[in-house]
Amino acid sequence: MGFRASFHFHAKKISRFNKRRIFLFRNSTVISNPLSIAPFILTLAFGAAAARAQHLDANTIDNTEELVALGNRYQHGEGVARDLPQALAIYCRAAKLGHAQAFYEMGWMYANARGVERDDGMARHLFEQATKHGHQHAAQMLQHMPALPEPAPLACLQPEVVVKSDEDLDEHPFPRGPIFDMVNRLAPNYGVDPRLALAVISVESGFQPKAVSPKNAQGLMQLMPQTAQRFRVRNAFDPEDNVKGGLAYLRWLLAYFQGNVTLVAAAYNAGERAVESHGGIPPFAETKDYVRKITRLYRKAVHPFQSHVVDASPLMTRLSLARK
Repeated sequence: MGFRASFHFHAKKISRFNKRRIFLFRNSTVISNPLSIAPFILTLAFGAAAARAQHLDANTIDNTEELVALGNRYQHGEGVARDLPQALAIYCRAAKLGHAQAFYEMGWMYANARGVERDDGMARHLFEQATKHGHQHAAQMLQHMPALPEPAPLACLQPEVVVKSDEDLDEHPFPRGPIFDMVNRLAPNYGVDPRLALAVISVESGFQPKAVSPKNAQGLMQLMPQTAQRFRVRNAFDPEDNVKGGLAYLRWLLAYFQGNVTLVAAAYNAGERAVESHGGIPPFAETKDYVRKITRLYRKAVHPFQSHVVDASPLMTRLSLARK
């Protein structure tokens, strides 16, 4: 029995002479004792609370499957008050990260005027995007839709603008091509300057998607297996999957070290715990050289960070007090 069928139930009186109420579920399961549905009510209450918590943190979720699942809950009112605009916003975040089902759900909402004004042109465009990402049912939907002019792009699907300083306009030796374009497309979604991500890729793997280090760091951004698992990377040798994981890790490190690029670079190489235990750059020749290479390619000392991602490292407080 599905979630929706389990919790949408109706109460009926069998007879005016029968004081008991019989609760009928949509699949016709009969429960004659009202107390027996208490676990279901509790589950519903906890589900609503969880959904509220997820709503508050929706912008911090990177896993597209979780985003689409959360969007479904708001779209259909499952364990939370139905909120179609919120569902659309969550789907859009997942679509921006390349999730086929998210594009499909958005297309369905525009095709059926669910929370938005009906727009067949936008619906077709979104179904086309879903098809490009491998969604078979979207491809079938397109067979029944007429060709229409491509609409103006949705604002929520546009890359966030990264403000560049004069220093950023300097040319760096990053090879142009699919990886360069992919990083510039994905990095703003994580609040990471593409040039910082490109600097990491350049030093870590030399833009080689299949690179493996002696310590088993893998792919473009040389993710260790535990780091890949931590940031939900399924295939470290898939360029986009790897870059998404590396960007998520950079976003976390930037928040943890409050945008201090030197500490972020040191932590990316040696681990955040090593940076904390040494009160700064660990005294390892490899890490010192790594930090020099990163800061040569990315010249900003401070990078914007998202404080809601994680609480700052205690080291930042110690460093702040030491400067006073």
